[in-house]
Amino acid sequence: MKAVVWHGLGDIRLDDVPEPKIDDPYDAIVRITTSAICGTDLHFVRGTMPGMQEGRILGHEAVGVVVEVGSGVRNLRPGDRVVVPSTVACGTCSYCRAGYYAQCDNANPGGPRAGTVFFGGPQAAGGLDGLQAEYARIPYAHAGLVPLPDTVDDAQAILLSDIYPTAWFGARLAEIGDGDTVAIVGAGPIGQAAVACARLQGAGRIIVVDGVADRLELARDQHAETVDFNAEDPVEAVVELTGGIGADRVIDAVGVDAERPSRGPAADALRDQEKQFDHERDEAAPERNPDGRTWLPGDAPSLAARWAVQMAAKAGTVGTVGVYPPQVRHYPFGEAFMKNLTLRMGNCHHRRYLPELVSMVAAGRLDPTPLVTRWVGTEDAIDAYRAFDRREAGWTKVALGVAGDGSVEPGLGEAAGTGAATTAGTQGPVALDQQSGDDRP
Repeated sequence: MKAVVWHGLGDIRLDDVPEPKIDDPYDAIVRITTSAICGTDLHFVRGTMPGMQEGRILGHEAVGVVVEVGSGVRNLRPGDRVVVPSTVACGTCSYCRAGYYAQCDNANPGGPRAGTVFFGGPQAAGGLDGLQAEYARIPYAHAGLVPLPDTVDDAQAILLSDIYPTAWFGARLAEIGDGDTVAIVGAGPIGQAAVACARLQGAGRIIVVDGVADRLELARDQHAETVDFNAEDPVEAVVELTGGIGADRVIDAVGVDAERPSRGPAADALRDQEKQFDHERDEAAPERNPDGRTWLPGDAPSLAARWAVQMAAKAGTVGTVGVYPPQVRHYPFGEAFMKNLTLRMGNCHHRRYLPELVSMVAAGRLDPTPLVTRWVGTEDAIDAYRAFDRREAGWTKVALGVAGDGSVEPGLGEAAGTGAATTAGTQGPVALDQQSGDDRP
């Protein structure tokens, strides 16, 4: 079968690999109809998450159809359409039964204290092959796979595999309540989804901080207030927008690959810290293999964390879902301590939130569709990785269509494209004319 395979830093390829087989009674084999590229996948290629094994299939997001189940899988059968949670959990240990699926005692071969297991990651994260392939073996399928109704199409469901559960979890970590002012650092896929999730959890105002113009525009399409860190100091802007108080709740949706401002007052303010940031980057990615502007690790690993702490109000909460691997050791604890901040962070418990999110999409309360900004075939996956890595305009979230048979095509979900409740809403006549190329006022 075809699969996207990691061969080394800066080296991924579309290879022919053997099809997976049932290894355990609780396994299932799923034929992947849609996969996607995530920012976490880029860590392995950029060098900010070590421990990858050559030949590992990448990807941890998928929608598909069950083709075979082990003897222990009593709740699924061939032909069932499912969404695959990004993290793997047994469903029987005390952590899973308490809803802490990302800290399952049994999923990681390294033992109960080894931590989260996810598809397509390094050995420390379970060493499982990923989901950017035609078929995948799903361990603990009886506990993990979530069935999909035909009212939820592939474009919606692929965003429920990781992006929306993680954003929902980030909003929960930040303890968002009714009327809160929320700042979201990062307007990539997680940050975009966090706009909808924060609003559904009661946020009164939502401010999104980023430096990429089209990502800020996508946030504005969702009616978030936006701050361009290349045009103004983001901390000063958030403090000013909040009447000198700061944001009640902050979500760090960036992590280790944060980038310095390229211009503007924030760039000037950070000029004397360049050596510190270079040191942090060398710690985070001691080995790297860039190709021009591609596969470059972030040049300011602690910057999103710093900004999140600085723009939070006193006694506020920071929820961190941007990835910080173990080798990252810099965090502004002193400033957080002096402000009495609550800091909450970690890997998402996908299986805990997925069923509710599927139901919300099916009921029209949530429509993730606008966040899929590119849809490409598997044969174009490597080029798509490159464009996504460089944050090129229009490449905020990339879905990979692997095989259509058994899928529900994009736009055929009952609430698809409506902007229902929490995304873009109904576009006004000016916006619609601009989208169609019409120059009328």
